[in-house]
Amino acid sequence: MYPHLTSIGIEQPEAIERYSLRQEAANDILKVYFAKNKGELFAKSVKFKFPRQRKSVLVNSGSREYKEITEINRTLTHIIDELDIITKRKHTEVDIKKKILGDLRHLERVVSHKISEIEADLEKLK
Repeated sequence: MYPHLTSIGIEQPEAIERYSLRQEAANDILKVYFAKNKGELFAKSVKFKFPRQRKSVLVNSGSREYKEITEINRTLTHIIDELDIITKRKHTEVDIKKKILGDLRHLERVVSHKISEIEADLEKLK
């Protein structure tokens, strides 16, 4: 399902919680964090180093001046796409759970208030 993550040795992509990406010299450093298991103090993480691709870009066509630039490795782009799918899906699930819990708490308050109102009306009848 996640061929690029599998190709770099990640056997359980569903356990990924988040990731970070930074540039260091001529490399991009990808750090993948996994969900913390019960009893662990720190979450497990793995680090990958991807060399940036170098390109010569024409700056001035009149003088035929070129400038060397670097850009993200194509493989890393595919890996990030897969990581985004995994992490966004988890965030969506968490957001839905928060919404449901919020709705439930609101319903509890409404019902509690209504019960108090009915009890007050009953007291008036005595």
